[in-house]
Amino acid sequence: MKKDEQILVTQPVLPPLNEFIPLLEDIWDSKWLTNNGKYHKQLEAALAEYLKVPYISLFSNGTLALITAIQALKITGEVITTPYSFVATTHALWWNNIKPIFVDIEPDFLNINPEKIEAAITPRTTAIIPVHVYGNPCKVDEIKKIADVYGLKIIYDAAHAFGVQRNNQSILNYGDLSILSFHATKVYNTIEGGAIISHDKTMKKRIDYLKNFGFEDEVNIVTPGFNAKMNEVQAAYGLLQLKTIDSNIKQRQKIVDEYKKLLADIDGISFFEEIPNVKHNYAYFPIFVNKDKYGTSRDDLYNILKDEKIYARRYFYPLISQFPIYKTERFNSLAVAEKVTEEVICLPIYPELSIEDVKRICSIIKNK
Repeated sequence: MKKDEQILVTQPVLPPLNEFIPLLEDIWDSKWLTNNGKYHKQLEAALAEYLKVPYISLFSNGTLALITAIQALKITGEVITTPYSFVATTHALWWNNIKPIFVDIEPDFLNINPEKIEAAITPRTTAIIPVHVYGNPCKVDEIKKIADVYGLKIIYDAAHAFGVQRNNQSILNYGDLSILSFHATKVYNTIEGGAIISHDKTMKKRIDYLKNFGFEDEVNIVTPGFNAKMNEVQAAYGLLQLKTIDSNIKQRQKIVDEYKKLLADIDGISFFEEIPNVKHNYAYFPIFVNKDKYGTSRDDLYNILKDEKIYARRYFYPLISQFPIYKTERFNSLAVAEKVTEEVICLPIYPELSIEDVKRICSIIKNK
């Protein structure tokens, strides 16, 4: 890429237009645009097979999927969650009239800290919503033990965790439900879109009722649902995306490896190492800036890169708990999360990012 061209933090991978057009022509000919059409059914089956999950329900976006998951499990009262996430995690609670209770994150991979959960449980607590931050799996076994003792539901916000496995098992199979996002910025996208992963036919059926107005058939409504269906155009697009997902993830890995090699010896710059026995998807490449050691703050580095038309992202900043609408009583300090949110910056990563551009980005960081 030329030096005067901008580099964004991410860029969607699109299927070849010449492969998409015949599918669009088929949709045009059928005039079946939504309501569980042919491509919708094909994509659900293909994703369940690829992700190694028993049941998947497609949605128009990940936020509506999370709102629906909370409804499907009849969660009420208070829910323990993380302040270190995208706001949709907590917005979904707000739309269900549920109070979010924020607890701190663990310092290694920035997921919710299981050691902080128990102290936040009250008689009003009904569930835990952890987030697999940047696709790094939460401490699922420890979270399950706590949930089992207190009779709590678990919904995993797995928006970042498409295709991630732990010990050769999909991370999406943990918890009562898991939520995916297929937004254009994600490793796998359907332009907009999302999904709920469930574990039995009864729950899938309830989810599918909720996302389609509660219709059982033409004349019977079984629950107060709403409209959150994925349409046929998105589903057809998603089928094409599956054809290249593995090669795209491999290219992301090459970019991450190059970043790590070039940034390894810069004092005050740190990044994640890979988690043993985890198959990563390399969705993001966050680095953490220690101002005292690096000599420059995270925000100053962000602006230095921006001046060079390199648009990194402070992700996540600020914390959800720092937004006025969510400043609420909490049971633990958020010291780790508050420190990390001032240090994190996600560098550009997408399959078409050239290694030369990675080298230029790293050179700027090194020579700031």
